[in-house]
Amino acid sequence: MRNVLVSGAGIGGTALACFLRRAGFAVTVVERAPGLREGGQAVDIRGVALDVVDRLGLGAEVRALRTRMRGMSVVDGAGTELFRSEERVFSSGRLDSPDVELVRDDLVSLLYKATCDDVEYVFDDSITALEQLGHGVRVEFDRGGFRTFDVVVGADGLHSAVRRLAFGPEERFARHLGQYLAIFPAPNVLGLDNWQLWFRDGETGGAVYPVHDNAELRVTLGFASPPLAYDHRDVVAQKEIVAARLAGAGWEVPRLLSEMDTAPNFYFDAMQQITMDSWTTGRVALLGDAGYCASPLSGQGTSLALVGAYVLATELGRHDVAQAFAAYEERMRPFVLANQALATENPEGPATEESVERAKNAITLP
Repeated sequence: MRNVLVSGAGIGGTALACFLRRAGFAVTVVERAPGLREGGQAVDIRGVALDVVDRLGLGAEVRALRTRMRGMSVVDGAGTELFRSEERVFSSGRLDSPDVELVRDDLVSLLYKATCDDVEYVFDDSITALEQLGHGVRVEFDRGGFRTFDVVVGADGLHSAVRRLAFGPEERFARHLGQYLAIFPAPNVLGLDNWQLWFRDGETGGAVYPVHDNAELRVTLGFASPPLAYDHRDVVAQKEIVAARLAGAGWEVPRLLSEMDTAPNFYFDAMQQITMDSWTTGRVALLGDAGYCASPLSGQGTSLALVGAYVLATELGRHDVAQAFAAYEERMRPFVLANQALATENPEGPATEESVERAKNAITLP
């Protein structure tokens, strides 16, 4: 039985673990966090990615957890409503679409529960070194020791350690899109009832929407900026950056910034894309944001991770490593390019419905 190490217990990593285990592989997932990461924004499962979820056997559960938005409003810095719609929302598109929007941590929890009984999860650890051998990959870990695996997959996000160790520094592959984004939960202090609020005030903006039966909000705050130098693990410093950049914003922003101070989890990062000529080398492959981040501006990061997990697992089940990686690259490349383009075709707003429809189905599943 071939054994595979997956770095990252996010959407792509847990989905890949599930498909690989069903194909007869022994799977280990290593995750730097002490447990499943909480928080994050609502994510979309669109087009062919819904077929992937159905093949996981999770279609009914995923659809039961979908958000139930009734519509959205767009306001300016003074709180004046500029636009409203009861037909579509910016985050997920038309409300009558078969596509599914749900909270990220709900999806990760479902995927984890589908795999935790027969997949080895190692939390609070990370990969520090990779050595490609003829028969496998020797992996060293931050908490000590080493193990050898037949295949290593980096599903460890935008700042992938596997990509850095196997392919080179992040600067070679990252493309800054001119914006930064912060995401955190808050009590439903605005009393929203399945309604999204989007705001724009100069170079800052964001969105607020309720989740979990309106019990809490997910807050997204953003600002335009060239690349900033900061520690990706220093949450206090990141909150200070956000507070400083949005200090003059109007509407409910001061109230939301106050909630940010005590938020139980917090995400902050640049809007970037990862572009690479190849996502595989030897016995190492990249999956999802680690290899082909499209950025949250595309709305397709989750679908790319799910489809990539299915394609990679399927090809590994059919071929030897070299052939499987070649087939993975060939199948995924047009799909990735189509979906990355969604983030750049309209920098001032969401991509057109026509572009999204083309991109979300721009692959035939094996």
